[in-house]
Amino acid sequence: MSIKNWLSIAFVLVLAGTYIVYFTDWFQPATVDVFHTVREVRWRQAKTTPPPSLIFGLSRKLQLTELRVVRADQYATNKTAACAWHLISDSNSVPLKSFIYGQSIQGMRPAIKGTRPDELQPNTTYSLIVRAGKVQGEHQFDWTNAPARN
Repeated sequence: MSIKNWLSIAFVLVLAGTYIVYFTDWFQPATVDVFHTVREVRWRQAKTTPPPSLIFGLSRKLQLTELRVVRADQYATNKTAACAWHLISDSNSVPLKSFIYGQSIQGMRPAIKGTRPDELQPNTTYSLIVRAGKVQGEHQFDWTNAPARN
């Protein structure tokens, strides 16, 4: 092969590499969008109005491997901060697109056996961190306007 052919091949490889790095997501970490809402969940048999529920949603159905809710100020300085709610999965969890704070999720268990979710404190910002294998999502939410629980 002539030098002209080698230079042409090298030029095409450089162009292909540039395209892959700048115009594809091959080298970006896999993420998922997370959001929340506060709703009243009413049950037909309930005689009284239950307290509002904090509902989290994901941009797509995922089999979660870890779920953590931590205070945002503590998480900013310490990635291993104490969790208000921490679930892990040893096997296959149920694929889900939404869940309620404190809900028992099939296929997941508390990280520390026997623990229950802490009650969220008013006027506090929390971070929700979800993992599904290599996919990760993070969402901060304020519990500032939390409805009073009776």
